[in-house]
Amino acid sequence: MSWTAVTQIFHSLFRVSASLSGDVGVLHVLESEANLDWVLQNGPNPPYMVILDSTLFTRSVMMKLKTGSSRVAGVVVVAPSSNPAEGFSPHTTCPNENSGVYSESYDPALAHCNVTKWNPLGNGLSYEEYDFPMFSLKDDNDTQAIKQCYYDHNHVVNGSSPRYPLCAMQLYSHMSAVTDTATCMRRNGINFSLNPETVCDPLGDFNVLASTRPLNYTDKGHKTGESVVIAAARLDSRSFFFDIAPGAESAASGFVTLLAAAHALRNATQDAQPNRTILYAFFQGETFDYIGSSRLVYDMDNKQFPLDLDNVHSVVEIGQVGLHGESKLWVHTDPVSRRNSSVNEEVEKLIRNLNSSALNLSLSLQEPSFSQPLPPSSFQRFLRARPIPGVVIQNHNSSFTNKYYESMYDNAEYLNMSYPPNLTPEEQLEYVTDAAKALTEVATIVARALYTQAGGSDPIQLKNINADSQMVTQMLYGFLVKSNNSWFQQIVPSDFAIHLRDRPTNFYVGVTQQHSEPTLLVQYLLANLTGTTVNITQDNCQNQREDEDDKESKHIYSYMWVQGAAPPNSTERVAFCVRSTVRLSKALSPAFDLEEYTSKDYSTWTESRWKSIKGRIFLVASHELEMLTLGVGVAVLIASLMLTYIISSKADILFSSGREPTAATY
Repeated sequence: MSWTAVTQIFHSLFRVSASLSGDVGVLHVLESEANLDWVLQNGPNPPYMVILDSTLFTRSVMMKLKTGSSRVAGVVVVAPSSNPAEGFSPHTTCPNENSGVYSESYDPALAHCNVTKWNPLGNGLSYEEYDFPMFSLKDDNDTQAIKQCYYDHNHVVNGSSPRYPLCAMQLYSHMSAVTDTATCMRRNGINFSLNPETVCDPLGDFNVLASTRPLNYTDKGHKTGESVVIAAARLDSRSFFFDIAPGAESAASGFVTLLAAAHALRNATQDAQPNRTILYAFFQGETFDYIGSSRLVYDMDNKQFPLDLDNVHSVVEIGQVGLHGESKLWVHTDPVSRRNSSVNEEVEKLIRNLNSSALNLSLSLQEPSFSQPLPPSSFQRFLRARPIPGVVIQNHNSSFTNKYYESMYDNAEYLNMSYPPNLTPEEQLEYVTDAAKALTEVATIVARALYTQAGGSDPIQLKNINADSQMVTQMLYGFLVKSNNSWFQQIVPSDFAIHLRDRPTNFYVGVTQQHSEPTLLVQYLLANLTGTTVNITQDNCQNQREDEDDKESKHIYSYMWVQGAAPPNSTERVAFCVRSTVRLSKALSPAFDLEEYTSKDYSTWTESRWKSIKGRIFLVASHELEMLTLGVGVAVLIASLMLTYIISSKADILFSSGREPTAATY
């Protein structure tokens, strides 16, 4: 697992440099920060490949290694089997500070986290530039073998230098990106060869959207008489190492809650549609300056979406809502837009809806002080466009309670997903954890509030809106433990089932060339949780139609042929077709469509292309022995050349024999 080069223009640039032929260094297991002197000053055999445990993966250690990078060939971090109690976040203290709503033109006193440092444990390691490759390894037998190689050959005893041969490591992770996004994208456009090389790609994916009323996606722009409540959550997370982004609290707690709320609302919104449409929006790329939400706002503003911003009545966003044994949620609002009396009136009404929805439940909702700004949230991108009533539901009052924000430790363990011992995987899938029970109550509150906010007024329907704890626990298990489980297999198409894995989902957004695993999983889940089963053929379903003559349904609905379950005593699955309003909407920053690679308004994150990522260990001889071997080799070569010359010059004598007369014929 290696760190991926990711660049942009208006944050501090960070990337990892690596040699095309790989970086080689003598292994050194860092046992304490004081031991750094051996690597940076005293060790006689630089450069060193430093192996360190996660307890030493701190800003202090990494900045010292960065400063002495001429003696550092690479760094390997050994991931622990449990989370560090003191917390760890490689993000900044003020996430997305340059792309939110608060700026010099929108209450400068609230900009740059002047009021609240949202992520106080943020050490900013993910935003530094390193001149050496960095890998992460599990603490398993292979890692122990690497450490043992160090102790057998390189370990310093009583201050004396280790004897040759020494154990060395070579890491391959060459990346092509250069300097910043503007330079990188410009080089992408240079075509001097028959096979031009792309050096970087924009970050992005697709937003997942669904509505309680069908929307015609061929009819763009304003819809007269249409009023929409947007229910939003983010889909992505990240960590220092790109392929370990579990995002349990930062992402999964919010979007699982919204999925459960959407399912709880299915019957109520199908039986009697409320006056307003609820648009469920799952945004991708929010970690990297709100890629998904800024794209949706841009599309609405430029008549590239079936609705525009005038159709948006209000926004309800679910953020980090893992409760960790607490019974309190916080409803955050924007103090600037609430200075507008009409906006403030709608916000107060929305807060009353949330509070009334929590009656008879064990959770309570509270508001931070009126002067506190919104935490990092997708809602900020809507406010950048215009004052819209809205709230952001979080589990914190001021600073994040998440000690592992955007790190590899924001995992199932941190969300308190614990299971009794000796349960089979299938039993774990069905076991309702404490985390699932808590999120079920949050989902119930959200669903009831959305129903009321959309204009629903039937008290019987409202009372019957309850999230399903069994479904919540299955979703948490599928995203945070293993996606390859019996329930996920039933609700996905057969061609996607082979991509389900026996590991937690990676919530890193990736690049625009491919759909990420969480995007597709949420698409299939949302379709199954909000859609209906229709009795049509597989051919019609996969061709997005009710029958051969149907030309219109594909503009309103999406159709999905899923595997289904196998009946008892059978191995053959009974597949079926799901019709829903679920759509994928492009989550690519408008900066790349506009070719504004130095934009201060939109995200400009790109990811480097890279060669193969791999590593190896081997024994290396001393420099003197290498020189001796080289000298002997050169001497043998010279002697061989001289001998060859002598033999060639004396060939007539050495190889003479009786010659046949020149006139001889046969």
